[in-house]
Amino acid sequence: MNQKLRRFYDRFVRIHGDPHEIALGFALGILVGMTPTLGVQMVLAAFLAAVLGWNKIAAAAGVWITNPVTAPLIYSLNYWVGARLLSLGKAVHHGAALQTKGFVYVLTKAPHVLGAMALGGLVVGLPLAVLGYWLALRAVTGYREKVKTRISRARERLRHERAARKAQRREGAAGKGPADKKGVAP
Repeated sequence: MNQKLRRFYDRFVRIHGDPHEIALGFALGILVGMTPTLGVQMVLAAFLAAVLGWNKIAAAAGVWITNPVTAPLIYSLNYWVGARLLSLGKAVHHGAALQTKGFVYVLTKAPHVLGAMALGGLVVGLPLAVLGYWLALRAVTGYREKVKTRISRARERLRHERAARKAQRREGAAGKGPADKKGVAP
């Protein structure tokens, strides 16, 4: 798992574009990922990022906050928060969805459930999006500063190597007479 996260991080910090726009796109992706739009999240996040002029790739990456492992936990939390804010009771009773009448009951409650999940997703998602913006901005700018430092060190090292070679050539040329340059002994 650490290898996959490292690979994601390495690819993420190399996304081309303005760091601010990358971070905004990532935050937008997180926010969209927290809403009950499973199945269309990446398309929705990329579309909104394009409309807002933010980074579409970063937005699509941010959506992956909800994935097959985290989605049940996130959506349960979002529903719980939204239901509390809307003063809703328990929408589905245990085992109700397994019965035919229960399934119809669940479908009639779907607008309330989706509304609670959407509200909860916004309430939980906004602070996560702000945190995601900050983390993405730090990661991208930190990576770029590190690359700049490496490049400037490499350039400085090359300058010193060139200067040293030039000095060696001058010293070698100063010690030889005109006949020496042609390979003829004086």
